[in-house]
Amino acid sequence: MKEKNTAWALLIAAGLLEIVWAYTMKLSHGFTVLWPSVITIVILVASFFMLAKAVDELGIGLSYAVFTGIGVVGTTVISIFVLGEGASPLKLVSLGVLIVGILGLKLCDKEGQEK
Repeated sequence: MKEKNTAWALLIAAGLLEIVWAYTMKLSHGFTVLWPSVITIVILVASFFMLAKAVDELGIGLSYAVFTGIGVVGTTVISIFVLGEGASPLKLVSLGVLIVGILGLKLCDKEGQEK
C-alpha cells in the first residue's frame, strides 16, 4: 500500500513537472535561449525519472494516461492564463472531461487494490 501511495505521489509530481518543462520549452524558443533550454532539459529528465518509477508500481497504461492528462490540463491552463490563448466553452468542457477521466483512473486503481 505504501508503495502505491509513493508511486502516485511520484506520478503527480512528474505530471506537474511536465507542465513546467513544457512552459520553459516555450520560453527556450526552440532551444535557442540558454537558461530556459537548460531548465527544460533538467526538469524533463527529472519528470521522466519520476514517471519511470511510477510505471514500475502502477503500470504503463495508467501511469502514462495520468501523466499526460495532468500535462494537458496544466499546460492548457498556463496557455490560457499566462500566455493569453483563447478559452472557448468547448475547451473548458474538454478540460473538465480530462480531469474527470484522471480522477476516474485513480478510482479504478483503488478498485484493483481491493481484489
